[in-house]
Parts: sequence; structure tokens; C-alpha cells
Amino acid sequence: MKKFKGTGVAIVTPFKNDSSIDFSALGRVINHIIKGGINYIVVLGTTGESVTLTKDEKNAVISYVLETNDGRVPLIIGIGGNNTQEVVNNIRQTDLTGIDGILSVAPYYNKPSQRGIFLHFKTIATWSPVPIIIYNVPGRTGCNILAETCLELAHNCENITGIKEASGDLTQIMKIIKGKPENFGVISGDDMLTIPVISAGGIGVISVLGNAFPAACSELVNYALKNNFKSAREIQFRYLEMIELLFTEGNPSGIKAMLSIMNICQNSLRLPLVPVSRTTMTRIQKAIEEVSKA
Repeated sequence: MKKFKGTGVAIVTPFKNDSSIDFSALGRVINHIIKGGINYIVVLGTTGESVTLTKDEKNAVISYVLETNDGRVPLIIGIGGNNTQEVVNNIRQTDLTGIDGILSVAPYYNKPSQRGIFLHFKTIATWSPVPIIIYNVPGRTGCNILAETCLELAHNCENITGIKEASGDLTQIMKIIKGKPENFGVISGDDMLTIPVISAGGIGVISVLGNAFPAACSELVNYALKNNFKSAREIQFRYLEMIELLFTEGNPSGIKAMLSIMNICQNSLRLPLVPVSRTTMTRIQKAIEEVSKA
């Protein structure tokens, strides 16, 4: 997990106006965030609108990111789902050369029991040639990976090396940190909770805001990891409204609006997602201007 300590960024998948993938813009995103000092990249996550990409498109994105990154930072790719065997098949059929880990979301919609969740991830870990980071985001999946289940996976599955925790439940997160083995990392899955999670013993964040403001996110995390929470808070408070605006009308609608204002990529999404409203766009524009003045 040392590779994944610090600031990871769940990158967007830029689209052109005709909804095709904008690889030039994807290159700008990658270079922008690496220049900003981030520690690793997460590709094909929720922020990357992976559920709207075809298998061929996913492979093309992975290939392009590998080529553009050129070994500068570690790479994680998202491979998850609610059909365990299909997730295993996808892992086996994906060329993982140059990939440092897999982020796999909790099975959604069919609401498995905790035993089902445990066996789902244990099976995936058995077949994966690279480390697995489990992703708990009950607000999206409809099921919560309880602390007890996470710890059972952490202690019994050597290839499961961490969790991206986006439950928003700090008590649950602290229980995981308290009971985890030393080589298991807890990562904040929420920009707003980066400081509390690190202060409790977490190792960093997988950020959405980092697409637009990688230097600020990296600086915040570095301060927090050095127990300089005063300086970390100053950055957090400066970007507080910006983080709220990320999710006012859903992710990645908010971050793509920010990136379009910054001329990094177009404000294009694939249905069922749509761009933010004019009102929210105006608020985002104003927030960017205020942050730029600071």
C-alpha cells in the first residue's frame, strides 16, 4: 500500500460533443494532475463514467493512460460489478501489464448479505494478479461493507490490501483502522472527509477535486500526513464550497463543469448524466474565481 499513500485522483473520461472519447483532453488531465504532485491515478472509476464505456473503449482508455503516464505514477483501474463471475472474467481478460492495483466496488443493486460480500471479494482476490482495493460507497451501491466484514477480508485475503471508504461513517472507518493489519490501508473516498480519516490513521484520499486542483489536494494531504492539521484545515476551508459544488448535481457533472471552465476538457457527459444547470455553473465559476484570488 506504500504506492497508494497520499493523493490519488479518480480521473474523468473526457468526451467530445459527439460523445466520443476525447483522448487529447484525457492527456491534458493526466499531465495536469501529475504536474500538481498527485501520487497515483485511478482510471475507470465512477468519476470516469466507466459504466457508460464499452469494453473496447475501456481498453483504449487504459492503453492511452499507460502510454501518457509513462511510469510516472502508479495506476489503479476500476473493475467491479454485482456479478462475481463476470468481475473475475473481466480481470482475467484485461491486460494488467503496468497496472498496480484494482479498485473494486461493492456489489450493487442485488443487496448481498455480509457473507455474500465477503465471498464476492475473496473470490475476486483469488483470481487477481494485482492487489485489490475494495470500495465501499453505500450511497451508490445500496449495501454497506460493515467494519467486521472489511476486517475479515483484510486479515484473511492477502491480496486485498486496502479499502476506499466512502460510507461517511467515521465510527465505522475508525473501527476498521483500529482492527486492520499493518499492511492494510484505509483511504478516504470523500474529499470532505480527508482530514478526519487521515487524523484517525488513514493513508490519504482518492479525490475528485484533484482533477481540477491537484496541487491544493496534494498539499492538504501532505500536511495532514505530517500531522500539520492547522495548515491542512486552511486549504480545506478554502476549497470547502468547491467540494460541495462537486456533488450538488452529481459526480462527475460538477468536476467536468470545473474542468471546462479551466479549458482542460469539454463539459460533455454520457446519458443518463447531464451537465450541471446554468445556476450551478455560475456558482462554480464564481468559486473558481474566489479561489484564484486567495
